[in-house]
Amino acid sequence: MEKVPGEMEIERRERSEELSETERKAVQDTWARVYANCEDVGVAILVRFFVNFPSAKQYFSQFQHLEEPLEMEQSPQLRKHALRVMGALNTVVENLHDPDKVSSVLALVGKAHALKHKVEPVYFKILSGVILEVIAEECANDFPSETQRAWSKLRTVIYSHVTAAYKEVGWVQQLPTTNIPEATLPSSRS
Repeated sequence: MEKVPGEMEIERRERSEELSETERKAVQDTWARVYANCEDVGVAILVRFFVNFPSAKQYFSQFQHLEEPLEMEQSPQLRKHALRVMGALNTVVENLHDPDKVSSVLALVGKAHALKHKVEPVYFKILSGVILEVIAEECANDFPSETQRAWSKLRTVIYSHVTAAYKEVGWVQQLPTTNIPEATLPSSRS
């Protein structure tokens, strides 16, 4: 497989590092405040994600037709998915002291999204960035730079574990057949 220049540097930067005890505590303390309002925060995360990255909706047949933020906020299916996202994040945050549990949870998430839902892994990076934005806003009065760095480090941990699960199952980038006219897709006939 051919390497793109700079790919190794990016890969090296994205490898996860364990969080220190201080970083774990900072993440868990801010998470406790955010998780106290988990449904509303989860909905805010998904609405922002879908508004800013509408191509992500292609993976959600139950609410891909929703265009307006208010419609999305009121969607029972979106609210249900927001609770699942927040629940998975809660499991990760609660188990930061146990790297094996974190790895196991994120492997399950990654494999399900690769095999069952066929979601491109880049959406995890995008979504985790949106999560950080919303958490920063929710904790605006008490979100020092050390806490921001701890959350950024956790974002890297999450993404690296999820992408490792994709690699483990032999993920191959999917062709976006929904928006490409059939004539432009590769033919099996030669």
